Amino acid sequence: MSETEPEKKGWFARLRSKVAPTVEPPKPAEPEVAQPEPVEPAVATEPELPAAPPPIEAVPVPEPVLVEVVAEKEPEPEKPELEKKGWLSRLREGLSKSTRKVAESITSLFTKKKLDQQTLDDLEDVLIQADLGVTVAGRLVAKLSKERFGKEVTDEEVRAAFADDIAEILQPVAVPLTIDASRKPHVVLVVGVNGSGKTTTIAKLAGLYKGEGRSVMLAAGDTFRAAAVEQLKVWGDRAGVPVVSKQTGADAAGLAYEALEQARAEKTDVLLIDTAGRLHNKTNLMEELAKIVRVIRKLDPEAPHSCLLVLDATTGQNAHAQVETFKTMSPVDALVVTKLDGSAKGGVLVALAEKFKLPVVAIGVGEGIDDLQPFEARAFARGLMGLPA
Repeated sequence: MSETEPEKKGWFARLRSKVAPTVEPPKPAEPEVAQPEPVEPAVATEPELPAAPPPIEAVPVPEPVLVEVVAEKEPEPEKPELEKKGWLSRLREGLSKSTRKVAESITSLFTKKKLDQQTLDDLEDVLIQADLGVTVAGRLVAKLSKERFGKEVTDEEVRAAFADDIAEILQPVAVPLTIDASRKPHVVLVVGVNGSGKTTTIAKLAGLYKGEGRSVMLAAGDTFRAAAVEQLKVWGDRAGVPVVSKQTGADAAGLAYEALEQARAEKTDVLLIDTAGRLHNKTNLMEELAKIVRVIRKLDPEAPHSCLLVLDATTGQNAHAQVETFKTMSPVDALVVTKLDGSAKGGVLVALAEKFKLPVVAIGVGEGIDDLQPFEARAFARGLMGLPA
């Protein structure tokens, strides 16, 4: 029976006995282990460690570069040279744009030839384009024709002749502003359009009078612009001059009245009153200027004792309209011409002198405190024609 028992086993029993050993080795379990996965994170973390140190060592390297040495461009030796320049030298430099326009044009017309009618016509055009005006240009050319027509002339001879004639026109108006010492104060009202240079002109005049040993007070009458008030205060601090001011929008006439009261109480020599920059074609603004005059005359019927109209030379022939309008609304009795250094229209001063006959008390050729000086007819005329004073 023992030999036949295995034969009696059924088919399923024999099948189980054969399949069982194959199930025991878990061959499909090997791919599930996937051991590369724990290796990858270890490799990824290693490059992060050396990335931080290099930038720390590189930072101090550029500091020793010699940039500061280059900054010493040595402009300092040039400043003393500018300060040492006299007024006539600064005047010539300031008129350089106007000079080139006139002198170079005249020079281009001459190569040592006789003075004929065509050349005279061309000369007249040059003078008109330089804003000397039709009347002045005709007068200068007519005199040159009378004295030199048909004769051989050089450009320098023509420029010298023009300079002499221009000086003759300007001499009667080259009158400095005289401060009446008997008045305490001598009131100077300063008027002009926006951007003409009123505020800086007032500051420069204050510096001039302070340098003469006079006591000076400023009134910040341009109450429409906070910047104008602050600007005048800065100039006043620099010059050591008191400034009477109020908040923006305050009544300008009232401020002028209070400033005059204070100046009288302190027996100040000169009171300079700034006013808002008014467009000469704006009636209501011009009437406000007339109001200032009326109000201060309640304290002093003769005030203002001087009324300066500040003109910007760059406006050219438009300056004529400004003079005419301001004369109708305020007691303008003298002119200050500024920004001659930024204009090629310096000849307009000659046209103004010939037409209005108003004293030109000072001219400005720069932004420095010393760049506003009394007007000198001959120096200006020769400078305009590119000739040494």
